[in-house]
Amino acid sequence: MINSLWPLIAILIVFGIAAVVFKTFFGGSKDGTKDYPYEKKQALFTPAERSFLGVLEQAVDSKLRIMGKVRLADMVKVKNENNKSAWQKAFNKIQSKHVDFVACDTATLGVKFVVELDDKSHNQSERQDRDEFIDKALAAAKIPVFHFTAKRTYTIQELQDALFGNMPEATNKK
Repeated sequence: MINSLWPLIAILIVFGIAAVVFKTFFGGSKDGTKDYPYEKKQALFTPAERSFLGVLEQAVDSKLRIMGKVRLADMVKVKNENNKSAWQKAFNKIQSKHVDFVACDTATLGVKFVVELDDKSHNQSERQDRDEFIDKALAAAKIPVFHFTAKRTYTIQELQDALFGNMPEATNKK
C-alpha cells in the first residue's frame, strides 16, 4: 500500500517545493522589501523651509555650505563621562533631534552656526521645551543658533544683516 502512495507523495513534495519557489520569486515584493513599510516622502523640506533655504543660500553666497535637517548628535557629542549610564542618558537626549539648517565651512565642513525656522508649531509648550534644550546644547558646544520666524518672504539683505550683522530680525543665542 505504501508503495502505491509514493507517486502521490512525490507529486505533493514537488508541488510544495514549487509553491515555495513561486512565493519566493513571485509573491510579495520582488526586491525583498515586503516587511519594510516605508515610502519616499514627496520632499525633504516643507515649502516654507525650501523657500527660506533658497534665500539663505544666496545670503551666505559661496562663503558657507548649507546643510539641512542635520541631527543634533552629528554636530555635538557628549563629553567623556566615567559613568556610562549618564553618558547614555545624555546621548539619548540628542540622538533623535535635528535642526533645520547648518552653515558649514566650505573647506572643512566644520559647523559655523545653526539656523532654525520657527513656524506656528514653535508656540506650543512642548516645542518650546525642545527648542530650549537644543539652544542650550548648542550653546554648551559653542555653536551659535539663529531663530527666524517663518513668514511668506525673506530678502537676502535681511538674512545677511541678521547672520553677519546681528540685526534684530533674528535672535542670535550664543
